[in-house]
Amino acid sequence: MKAVILAAGEGIRLRPFTYSRPKGMLRIANKPILEYAIESLVSNGIHDIIMVVGYKRERIMSYFEDGKELGVKIKYLTQAKQLGTAHALRAVKSQIDSEFLVLPGDNFIEPKLITEFLEGRGKVSMLLTESNVPSKYGVVKLVDNLVEEIREKPNVSERSMISTGIYCLPPQVFDYIEMLANMGKHDLTSVMQQMIMDNIEIVGVTTKRRWADAVYPWDMLKLNSAALQDAKFGISGVIEKDVFIKGKVSIGDGSIIRSGTYIQGPVAIGKGCEIGPHVVINPSTSIGDNVSIGPFSEIKNSIIMNDIIIGSASIISNSVIGDGVRIGPNFVAAEGNADVVLESEFHKVENIGVLIGDDSLLGSSIIAEPGTIIGASCKVSSGKRLNANIPSNGIVV
Repeated sequence: MKAVILAAGEGIRLRPFTYSRPKGMLRIANKPILEYAIESLVSNGIHDIIMVVGYKRERIMSYFEDGKELGVKIKYLTQAKQLGTAHALRAVKSQIDSEFLVLPGDNFIEPKLITEFLEGRGKVSMLLTESNVPSKYGVVKLVDNLVEEIREKPNVSERSMISTGIYCLPPQVFDYIEMLANMGKHDLTSVMQQMIMDNIEIVGVTTKRRWADAVYPWDMLKLNSAALQDAKFGISGVIEKDVFIKGKVSIGDGSIIRSGTYIQGPVAIGKGCEIGPHVVINPSTSIGDNVSIGPFSEIKNSIIMNDIIIGSASIISNSVIGDGVRIGPNFVAAEGNADVVLESEFHKVENIGVLIGDDSLLGSSIIAEPGTIIGASCKVSSGKRLNANIPSNGIVV
């Protein structure tokens, strides 16, 4: 069986972290989201992968290359304009002659989830799960394990069954994709709904296993926490005396954990890092490569990407910090509930800290209120209290 991974999307709602990378290359537990999808396929004996790429495709292609390192064969096809999921599948039509699997490139997918889906599938199948925020997804009405109706992003607030965007499809689906394209519809939800109207049975396979997707930047924390549950742990770096490590923790080659530091897993620390002395790293934290965290700092439930400097006595919770960021001492990312405006959309977000885009430079003694978004390549002078978004390339003096 072949698998098609849809990885062309720009991920506008994941700004500022997708200015420099496609959303599938966002790192959780120190690996791109796409890598987890590939590993799940390999675990289920699927090695023939077609990856539909588009926005900043070179970042994906240069990282995965032909897939040999991960035990797969990857063929890349380009979706020049990102019109929708069905439009993306049109690019693979000539490569498909039997049933195939479709996966989104921005989901954390547990291997056993794919196993159960393949075991329960029919000729046409969708993987479903329950969600407390169904309005972000296609909401599914299921009767006797058959999908009776799909509504795309309806105004529904109660817990509902949703589509994960994972499908098992026959080649026949391309006829429907072409037909719907002629009607100006380019999403798979419309294709599935048309098949239902034509009395084609679509099996809904439900799962309660770990599945998470990244729609907004704060969703990355949920994916990171899920990925850390299954991560491989091992300590390769240098651990000085009086360091306390509890739970599942990985520390990469060349990293140094200075004395008096406390780390409670699950935590992933990459290569070439210097942590401490007397730093506290709390659970569900990922720290990338070449990161320096100064003395007496505390990090909790956060994603710290690569090549970052965090000054001493800083407190960072429930936050995402992009590549190349420099933060002076005494920085505080306050956590709490916040009203967040992102790409002209209003969101009520619980337990959020700060989101800082790549290559931003922050001075000392800065306090960022919950939900503050600092764009890419920003500069913030020392002593500021931030309670509003700063656009990319912005300067606060």
